[in-house]
Amino acid sequence: MSRPSQFSDTREHLLATGESIILGKGFSAVGLAEILGCAGVPKGSFYHYFRSKEGFGVEMLRRYFEHYDARLLQALAVDQGNARDCLLGYFSGWLDRHQQCEEGNQSCLAIKLAAEVSDLSEPMREALAEGMGRVVLRLSDCIRRGQQEGSLCTRLPAEDTAGSLYSLWVGAALLFKVQHTQQPMQQALALTAALLKQSDCTPPASS
Repeated sequence: MSRPSQFSDTREHLLATGESIILGKGFSAVGLAEILGCAGVPKGSFYHYFRSKEGFGVEMLRRYFEHYDARLLQALAVDQGNARDCLLGYFSGWLDRHQQCEEGNQSCLAIKLAAEVSDLSEPMREALAEGMGRVVLRLSDCIRRGQQEGSLCTRLPAEDTAGSLYSLWVGAALLFKVQHTQQPMQQALALTAALLKQSDCTPPASS
């Protein structure tokens, strides 16, 4: 059992502990008693920081996406290579992370909770939508950088392409959970590589 002293404050400790448990069991299956017991924190301390379990879930998702955004910015940074290579590296990382999930190391909170809580809690759905929307914005910024530097085709509509890619990978991740096979994500990577064409992409044929 982890202890609050490992964290800067009790609130962070509760969020980290809750995320670890919920990654394995889902949101609905986990009660506050289990989170508090694992965290070694009394109920009064929980309600000092969160009004309800739903409020806790919202803050947990916000925390997750803040951490995810920091990692994404680093993965797509200029010093990591040209934009096309950064994007392909980022999406290749989905394969690695979901291989870890397959081996029992759950690390995909947004995918795990998206289907479960979207109908269960409007505030949690909004937190998911906001966090996922931020991911798409980061991807579209990287696509525009690739068009400026010449590593990506200038005819790609950046925002639409980013949204389509993210939708493709979220869908592949859900199929992975259902089918227990890497094939959907391998297919997604092949489609991603084909979509992120080099700067010398062939113009559409004239009619």
